[in-house]
Amino acid sequence: MAKTLVLTEKPSVGREVAKILNCSQKGNGCLIGAKFIVAWALGHLVTLADPEVYDAGYKTWRAEDLPMLPSKMELVVIKETAKQFGAVKSLMRSPEVNELIIATDAGREGELVARWIIKKVGWRKPIKRLWISSLTEKAIRDGFNHLRPGKDFDALYSAAECRAEADWLVGLNVTRALTCKFNAQLSAGRVQTPTLSMVVEREREIKEFVPQEYWSAIASTGTFDLRWQGQNGQTRIFDFQKANDILTKVKGQVGEIVDVKKEAKKELPPLAYDLTELQRDANRKFGFSAKTTSNIMQQLYENHKLVTYPRTDSRYISEDIVPTLSERLKSVAQGPYVNLARGILRNKLNISKRFVDNSKVSDHHAIIPTEQPAMLNRLSSEELKIYDLIVRRFLAVLSPAFEYQQTTIKMRVNGEIFTTKGRIVLKKGWKDVYSTYSGAEDEDEGEDQGLQTLPQISPGDTLRNLSIHLEAKKTKPPSRHTEASLLFAMEHPGKMIEDRQLREVMDQSHGLGTPATRAEIIEKLFNSFYMSRQGQEIMPTSKGIQLINLVPPELKSPELTAQWEQQLNEISKERANSQTFLKEMREYATQLVATVNGSTQSFKHDNLTRTKCPNCGKFLLQVKGKKGEMYVCQDRECGYRQAISQVSNARCPECHKKMEIRGESDNKLFVCVCGYREKLSAFKKRKEADKSTGNKKEVHAYLKRQNDETLKNTALADALAKLQVKK
Repeated sequence: MAKTLVLTEKPSVGREVAKILNCSQKGNGCLIGAKFIVAWALGHLVTLADPEVYDAGYKTWRAEDLPMLPSKMELVVIKETAKQFGAVKSLMRSPEVNELIIATDAGREGELVARWIIKKVGWRKPIKRLWISSLTEKAIRDGFNHLRPGKDFDALYSAAECRAEADWLVGLNVTRALTCKFNAQLSAGRVQTPTLSMVVEREREIKEFVPQEYWSAIASTGTFDLRWQGQNGQTRIFDFQKANDILTKVKGQVGEIVDVKKEAKKELPPLAYDLTELQRDANRKFGFSAKTTSNIMQQLYENHKLVTYPRTDSRYISEDIVPTLSERLKSVAQGPYVNLARGILRNKLNISKRFVDNSKVSDHHAIIPTEQPAMLNRLSSEELKIYDLIVRRFLAVLSPAFEYQQTTIKMRVNGEIFTTKGRIVLKKGWKDVYSTYSGAEDEDEGEDQGLQTLPQISPGDTLRNLSIHLEAKKTKPPSRHTEASLLFAMEHPGKMIEDRQLREVMDQSHGLGTPATRAEIIEKLFNSFYMSRQGQEIMPTSKGIQLINLVPPELKSPELTAQWEQQLNEISKERANSQTFLKEMREYATQLVATVNGSTQSFKHDNLTRTKCPNCGKFLLQVKGKKGEMYVCQDRECGYRQAISQVSNARCPECHKKMEIRGESDNKLFVCVCGYREKLSAFKKRKEADKSTGNKKEVHAYLKRQNDETLKNTALADALAKLQVKK
């Protein structure tokens, strides 16, 4: 009997699909049923070939071999997952399989995972596509009842392949050019370099910033304060003499209320979450990295099935989702959300174009809860925090507007004007969702700051015994980027562009990268030692600053890279030609290599130590990685690395902060920033004595975990290590 092969992206998804399709018989990398066989990839099984596949001479990195421009890009099987590829290949070539259903993640990269496997195997039989936004049983069954022809997604595949080939052409050529030219491990890419450039530019603005002192004149009535306001609305006075003259003029004078304006205002609910906005909120409120949030979302989507597809760039839902909203509200009506959800269900749902708009939904709609009831006690503390954000935002979107009366008071004192604002809440609306919120600040805390409760007051009233004083302050430099602000900058690069026309073009683009790739780009910049974290703040390293000074100017431009993403989006909608795009990428790679080779600048290792590499004898570089400090050989061909210290999970007995582990073997030492130091032997004794903390076996397991988590090479370092460089 002929069977249909269903190809999923991950084993966990494959098992869920197999359960619904009654595929229970275990096979080689698959589950078999009467009508279906469900197999899976392990992420990508196939990738673009390394340069040496096209020419053995490319194994050695030489400037004279650049640019590398293969006439046709080749695919190769990834060695680490070759066994699973073999299993999928056998199934696809089996005579009993006559149809394939692509069930990889419903997005650009998910399409690429499946299509490259199909292309490498040489599949020629019919293809259908499962396109779903959640992994609940209902969603999967509905998806299989509405399978779409595979050809409907040919353009999406074309865009995905263009993205991969463009990254190869630009990234590998520029990385080799920089590395050979400056004899240092340097890398560049069409998204990572503009992103790093934004961090470096912000640091430059901070260092060049010169603070200015200014003054504000404050008039206090005893119950509320008013602030001096100039003719053009400014409240800052940068001339001390002028500020002092105003103070002298109004001190001891009577204030007259000249205007009281009361306005009824509405504040509409926020938009639903897309991935980038969710990552920003999670970073701002909980300190989660973008990568951490992405990983948690995958758990909530795949394992718990509580949220819809996470890697979306839309903040709207389509009309076909509207009939399911009541069921989704019922699924979240538990725990802290019971009264909120039931209150919304009792009234007519707040459905408008602000939330439901087919024209603003591309591949996937906004992130919202599924119809699956949540077992909150089964979620980890981190999963609960992210789920809480999503549920509350969903409830807020379906709630009415926040209504209030804003009062603006204007007072004249001896010819000078003082003003203040206050408000009275009329209807809490969507803000009621956050009134019991313990996660973090209210949604618009910034707008609420400075608003006071004002007494009843009318024009013509006089205010005596005013206490008037000057408040001295200094202008502040721009804040360093956090992951939240950097994600926003990547999504909206137009915000940093002065040219109006160019800014409008940027506002219509998808920004730098995609919701699915932005977290990876940020992590790559940390792992390559171009940026470092200092608490929540992101700082460029010396290596990162030098790299931005060395790369061709056009490569660090956010507008150019955003335009590339826009072109890829056009290709996915069959409104642009993929070959034209790739031709431009080849020309661009050639231009970039020529610019790097013609550079007269130099690169300096300013983190060079006096410790020699045990392999090649050259002095080692000291770098700060994600989990601690390490020595790295300056010779990219050598590739030697040695951990200096690791951040452990062990808490200091004095200040309770996490301690670092330094040294090797029995000479390991726990060190805390407060100055506390403890030998490994003493640490073991203390842990063994503390029965409430753990026994000897637990201490041994803990130390083993620390050893297992030793910093590993980055992907780029691995690639560099296996290549030989011409002397």
